[in-house]
Amino acid sequence: MTRPQHLALFDLDHTLLPLDSDYQWADYLARTGRAGDPAQAIRRNDALMERYKAGALSAEEAAQFMLGLLTRTTPAELAAWHEQFMAEVVRPAIKASALELVQRHLARGDLCAIVTATNEFVTAPIARAFGLSHLIATVPEQALGRYTGRIHGIASFQEGKVTRVNQWLAGLGLALNEFESSWFYSDSHNDLPLLQAVTHPVATNPSAALRQHAETQGWLILDLFKDMQDAKS
Repeated sequence: MTRPQHLALFDLDHTLLPLDSDYQWADYLARTGRAGDPAQAIRRNDALMERYKAGALSAEEAAQFMLGLLTRTTPAELAAWHEQFMAEVVRPAIKASALELVQRHLARGDLCAIVTATNEFVTAPIARAFGLSHLIATVPEQALGRYTGRIHGIASFQEGKVTRVNQWLAGLGLALNEFESSWFYSDSHNDLPLLQAVTHPVATNPSAALRQHAETQGWLILDLFKDMQDAKS
C-alpha cells in the first residue's frame, strides 16, 4: 500500500450537509412519536442546538439527550428508523457541490475521513453516502446488545477531534505531521483545535464567528451552498 501524502478531513453537519444530522435525527424521532412527548422533545432539541451554536454545550450534555434517544428500542429497529430518515431527510439534502469536493480529494489519492461530533450510529450511513470509508465520530456505548445512552471513549468534539484523529492515524501507522499537506473543512468555531492542527484549514459555509476568525487568519473560506445562502438573504 502506497503511503498517502495528503490528508483531507471533513466535518459533516453544515459542512458537507446543509443541515445538522444530529438535530434532524432527533427532530425526526420527535415528529414520528419515537422520542417520548413530541412537543417536549422538540423543545429540548431546539434548546440544545441554540447552546451548541453559542459554543456553550458540552459533549456530555449533548449525549444525555442525543444518545439517550438510542436507548428507546433495539439497534435493529433503530436501523430501520434510520433508513427512513436517510430516505426522507438526508439523501434529498446531499448536494452535488459537496459530493464533488469529496470526490476531488479521493480522486487524487488523499486519505479522507469525516470527523464529526455527531454519533457513529447517525453518521455511518451518511459517510457511506459520500463514498467515504473512514469515519471519526462520537461512539455510543453498548452493553448487552443495547445502547446505554453514554459515550464510549473520547467524544469527537472540540479538542477531542484532534485526539481522535491522532489515535486513528496512529492505528494506521501514520501521524498528522508526516503528511505533505492536510486539510480540514468545517463550518464551526467549535472546530478551531483541529482547524489549527492542519496545514490547510478551510472555513466551509462558516458560522459568523468562524468566518471572522478565518478572515483574520487569512484562511480559505469556501461557501459550498452559496446559492442556498443567497436565497435566504
